[in-house]
Amino acid sequence: MTSARRAWRTICAASLIVAGNACVLAQNYPARPLRLIVPQPPGGGNDTIARLISQRLAGTLKQQIVIDNRAGAGGLIGAELAAKAAPDGYTLLLGNVATLAVIPHLQKQLSYDPLRDFAPISLIASAPLLVVVHPSVPVTSVRELIALAKARPGQLNYASNGVGSTTHLATEMFKSMTATNFVHVPYKGLAAASTDLLAGQVQLMFSSAVAMVPHVKAGRLRAIAMTGIKRAAALPDLPTVAESGLPDYQAGSWYGILAPAGVTPAIIDLLARGIIAATHAADIVERMTFEAVIPLGSTPAQFAAHIKNEYERIGKVIRASGERFDP
Repeated sequence: MTSARRAWRTICAASLIVAGNACVLAQNYPARPLRLIVPQPPGGGNDTIARLISQRLAGTLKQQIVIDNRAGAGGLIGAELAAKAAPDGYTLLLGNVATLAVIPHLQKQLSYDPLRDFAPISLIASAPLLVVVHPSVPVTSVRELIALAKARPGQLNYASNGVGSTTHLATEMFKSMTATNFVHVPYKGLAAASTDLLAGQVQLMFSSAVAMVPHVKAGRLRAIAMTGIKRAAALPDLPTVAESGLPDYQAGSWYGILAPAGVTPAIIDLLARGIIAATHAADIVERMTFEAVIPLGSTPAQFAAHIKNEYERIGKVIRASGERFDP
């Protein structure tokens, strides 16, 4: 037998061993609790979505799913942690538009690549942002907000989840299109931002509808518009920003679950089927719809295509604006 043939047999045997080990791993998976990293603090829209899906998925997998909130830098810290985790299927990430499509264009030295360092599993849901003001602000529409901002330049403060977050970018886009001047007050996550907004320490916010709809329905905040392309079923009488005089304006969030790149396709497929089933469960659809969220539940391939499209679309918006918001 020639040395080349012996080498080929060795390679083939090694490949079979690796494939066999992968099959065994997939068959025994999951053998212990999973960790779902949420790169935002507890209490916000991302955290709510993560807990909704993980509770149902845990029942399907018959294993506990531990929510690991790793807030900071607009989601950068949690995303970096997930990207560097072992690709064994036991560490997952709740990714969103900020960590996968916004921050990569704003951070000069990013330790992860959103298109190469993750294995997309399923796009869970999308959600427009809700434009809300404290009840003390004398406006009930986008037009009135613009007029007030022009009458009081630099006197209205707006909260965001952090520098470089979706809420930050959405408000800056609004400022640019309306030639208004709000003062940015960044927070380390939505929970802290909403606390000060509810207390009237800041006057307005372009925020997660998941977190803000309950406050609006309770009368603690006033909603004046949605940022999506159509009205939300949860607030059918609330117009979009586009309807309110800015036809080219559109912003919003989306949420999906990913694993570190390298997780075996069998495990990705198992997780995707469980997440899709959870997303389509009647009680979860009802809860998401109530909070102005659109449940989706995509295949891994569909989610990968979505991330790529959003990465390119938002990159063009940021480059055109000339803004740099390094978290």
